[in-house]
Amino acid sequence: MTTTPQPGQRRLSRPPAAAPVSKPLRSARPEMVPVSRAVSRGPRLARYGIWTALAAGPLALAVALALPRTTIAHAAPAPRATATARTAADPGGVAEMFVDLWLRADAAAPEGNGITAAVRALAPEVDLPKRPRNDSTGSATAEAVAVRTAYGLEGAWTVVVAVLSDRVDTGAAAVPLVRYFAVPGTGGKDGVQFTVTGTPAEVAAPDAAAVPASPFTYPAPSTGVLATTLGEFVRAYLGGGQGTGVERYLSPGLRVSAPRAASYARVDVEDVAADSDAALGTTVPADGTKARVRVRVSGEDGGGVRWPLVYRLEVTARAGRWEISALEAGTTSPPAAKPSAAAPVSGGAR
Repeated sequence: MTTTPQPGQRRLSRPPAAAPVSKPLRSARPEMVPVSRAVSRGPRLARYGIWTALAAGPLALAVALALPRTTIAHAAPAPRATATARTAADPGGVAEMFVDLWLRADAAAPEGNGITAAVRALAPEVDLPKRPRNDSTGSATAEAVAVRTAYGLEGAWTVVVAVLSDRVDTGAAAVPLVRYFAVPGTGGKDGVQFTVTGTPAEVAAPDAAAVPASPFTYPAPSTGVLATTLGEFVRAYLGGGQGTGVERYLSPGLRVSAPRAASYARVDVEDVAADSDAALGTTVPADGTKARVRVRVSGEDGGGVRWPLVYRLEVTARAGRWEISALEAGTTSPPAAKPSAAAPVSGGAR
């Protein structure tokens, strides 16, 4: 049955059918990628790195929370010396110069005087000697020598100076040839200038130190082997200042320098003493036996003056005779070290 459209209505028409697709949606043969150019793997590795970092974050946080907290102690850095430690300079030389100038100074001389100005430079507040007009002792020849130094607090020091004078008064009271003055002062540390802080004080000679007992308590016979050997040695050592022939009395490798200025016309051995009885026998003991010996010598110079001399030596027995192995009162030189031979190189040259 066919519907007849009413007036005023449009007839709906069916759309035309789609044309058939001649090409299939998927090719039966896969496309090939040319092999002339390498495929980049950078984006793939980057993605792996990002996922690994995200996965390791929670794992690292869990490990950090599970581990106990410990404190790591770091060693303190070693302190560095910012400045080299300075030792206090010896004020002996300044005290010697001051005493020499002070003994020549005169309080009546004008301040512009050379000696007065030099004294004031070392000791601005020191008092000067007052001399009569007819006194000439200020120009006397003298030599000042520092013999003792004592240090106090805060850089203070006191030096005892001996004054050697070559003049003796002819009056009733004789002036001693040697006088001692104690000089107080300060300074000399960390580059601070020396300053004499007071007038010198004349004092007595310093006490001598106690002398220890001599270890040479075994006198050797004058006709024994040891005394004969040492007598020959000192005569060669002092004979004319040349020291010829001393080598045959020395241990192997030892060198002894003889005094070049010695000019003794005669040398005599007064006595020989050792520190052990091993050197007293009429024969030489076994090789390697050592002894320390003191030899008293009397040397007469060309003017007839006899000079007492004392030598301390060490002797060693070797091959049936005594040899000098050390000379304590003279200059000794150890044997020179022999250069070692170079070790051969194995393998030869290539």
